[in-house]
This record gives sequence, structure tokens and C-alpha cells, in this order.
Amino acid sequence: MVTYSEAGVDISLEERTVKALTGELSETLEYRNIIKNTGHFAALVDFGKQAIAMSTDGVGSKILIANLMNKFDTVGIDCIAMVVNDILCVGAEPIAMVDYLAVEEPDPEIASQIGKGLKTGCQQAKISMIGGETASLPKIIKDFDLAGTGIGTVDKDKIITGSEIEDGDIIIGISSSGVHSNGLSLARKSLLDIAKLNVDDKLPTDETTTVGEALLEPTIIYVEPIMELLNSDVKVHGLGHITGGGFSNLKRLNKNMSYYINELPETLPVFQAIQDTGIESKEMYHVFNMGIGFCVILNKEYKDKAIEILNKYHNTTVIGEVKKDAENKVVITARNENIEL
Repeated sequence: MVTYSEAGVDISLEERTVKALTGELSETLEYRNIIKNTGHFAALVDFGKQAIAMSTDGVGSKILIANLMNKFDTVGIDCIAMVVNDILCVGAEPIAMVDYLAVEEPDPEIASQIGKGLKTGCQQAKISMIGGETASLPKIIKDFDLAGTGIGTVDKDKIITGSEIEDGDIIIGISSSGVHSNGLSLARKSLLDIAKLNVDDKLPTDETTTVGEALLEPTIIYVEPIMELLNSDVKVHGLGHITGGGFSNLKRLNKNMSYYINELPETLPVFQAIQDTGIESKEMYHVFNMGIGFCVILNKEYKDKAIEILNKYHNTTVIGEVKKDAENKVVITARNENIEL
């Protein structure tokens, strides 16, 4: 059995590391008027009648796939997506970002390709890239690293924290395009190291694409469908971006609830190919999005209207429900297995 830890990423160690870091910083929240929302996808700063939402993220080891394929015009989309999708989760509309590109050695051609991806991502998210920083860091950076920080705005009375999630609410899942930008260390280990495939080999579960193309498929940017939903008369109780940690991300929304997922769509070929190398189901659902990139939680009375709106953009379906439960767990029923995260 292959695990994410064996691939070089220990999620539990990462969580302890984050707590060690944020534990030193928590008192700084008293220096300004911060809307405390510990553990959520984006931070909120009180700004009069509105709040400013902020989030930061990077592309991660997806960059290694880009290097193997010598193709750098899509990772910028991932950088935008990882930030703006998190900002959406508090009900905010993303408006602007800055990027940070750290390089081993400057390369104008690669920088141009990265810029094209960032521009495409900004177009899809309808935001402005208002600045950034490029740093040459030989001996610190191998090849390059790309990250970004974004801001959005939301009226304070429209902030969505998950606190209004109720027993019996439904979970609506919006499809992903594939791996997105999390779990690439495990994906690479399984397909490239264990299965001994090359990036230009056909994906074993889908002959229409290659391994590299499947892994490099850009993260979906959910700004348009979610903003249309938020601007409708649908009452949304919770929003979750399914990233690193898979469906366990839902537990961040309301710690007095548990989330039962039992109607997932058919497994995407890229995930099937990864799992076929010997990864247990629980590890798959704890690492990958498994075909659902974003979740909306609301009362079932709004189901039809919400799905009608979201289906205009991406395949959308009800994947489960919420139950009041202090254990704060995620239970997934798939392939005759019950998987608890």
C-alpha cells in the first residue's frame, strides 16, 4: 500500500507544523479589527460595512509535472484558482491578487508562459493582478516556485462561515477537472515511480490523454457559478473548496456537524489510474478531491434552484447530507465501503 506520507507529504505533521506556527501568531489578531474565523478557508478583516477576505496559496509540486513536460502555460491558472476558490468560501467576491515567483535562474521564456497562465486565470476569475514579486534564489529554489495572495470583499451581513449549517442540510458537489493542485506528490509516486509510466505515455484508464496531460489539467475556477448563486435568492449555509485533505475540508465549516457523502459521481480516469497502483480507498479520499472540486451546503428547499444555476457551468449533483454530530467527521460511502475521515 502506498501512502501520501511515503510519497513525501505527511498531512498530520503538516497540521502540527501549522498549529506551531499559528500558535505564535494568534495574539497579533488583537492588533487590528479582525473577524475571527479560525480554521476557515479565508481570513476576514473588518472594513466598515464590508469585510476584506484574504487568502494565499501556491501551485505545489504540480510544478514538477510542468517541468517534465516543458509546459508552463497552465500552472498560473492553478495559482489563481487555489486562491480565489478559497476566498469564495466566506461568501466574498475575489477582486485582485499579487503573485510571487521565485526562480533558481531567470528565464524570460518560462516567465512568459507562466504569465499567460496567470492572465487566463485572472480572466476566468474576473480579477486583476495588481502586482507581485520575482526573486532569483539560487541554492534555495530548484527551478521555480509560484504562489499568490488574493483579496475579495463581502458585505458583513452576507459573510458565510458555516455557522448556519443545520441538521438535514444537503451537500451539493460541483465537478473537478481532475487532480487540481493537491496530492501531486502521491500522484507522481504512484504513476511515475510505481507504475513506471512517463508523462507522455497514455493514461492506462483513458487512452485519449497522456499521464502528463491528465496531471497538468488546470484547477477549475469556480468564481462565476458561485457568485451567480450568491447573488440569487438561494440561502447558502456553507461553501467548501475540496483541496489538500480531500473531503475532510468540510469539517472546517462547522465543528458541531458531520458530513455524510454517499452519492459521488463515477470515479474520474486519473483517480482510477492512481488507485490501481495500490492505494487504499481511505488514502485516496483523504488526499484527492475524487472528482468534486467544490461543495455547497444549503437547505434542501433550495436544491433545484441551486443545481439549475450551478449546472450552467459544471456538472453538479447532490452528494450527501449534514447531520448534527459533535464528532465532526466525514463519512464517505463508495464502492461498498464506509470511509471515515
